[in-house]
Amino acid sequence: MTNTSASDESATLNDEQTAKVIGLAMDLAREGKTAELTEFLDHGLPVDAQDAEGNTLLMLAAYKGEVDTVSMLIGRGADVNMQNGRGQSPLAGTLFKGEDTISGLLVAAGADLDAGTPSARATAAMFGREHLLG
Repeated sequence: MTNTSASDESATLNDEQTAKVIGLAMDLAREGKTAELTEFLDHGLPVDAQDAEGNTLLMLAAYKGEVDTVSMLIGRGADVNMQNGRGQSPLAGTLFKGEDTISGLLVAAGADLDAGTPSARATAAMFGREHLLG
């Protein structure tokens, strides 16, 4: 017989609760609410958590131009090459959106220029932003 305290039971989230927490965290990433998102990570949310479409916190923050949030996520070890469910990489998304500063951060953090569909290299060529690839 296992002795489980009430605090142990409340620490485990069911699937619905987990989805809600991830959804809230994704909103914080999109909105650039770095301090609040950091608290989620400090309390155990994986830095590479993905939503139902496969987007990561980094992908959404990068796409929305949230420099401070992107910097924090990279500093926390976010995978700069993790693609979403459509095969898109964070770097390709920032090149598409014209987020020059964030593109530079991702390249400096080791983003793969040839990952994803289309690749960051192909996206840069489409939009005349090859100079952002380093």
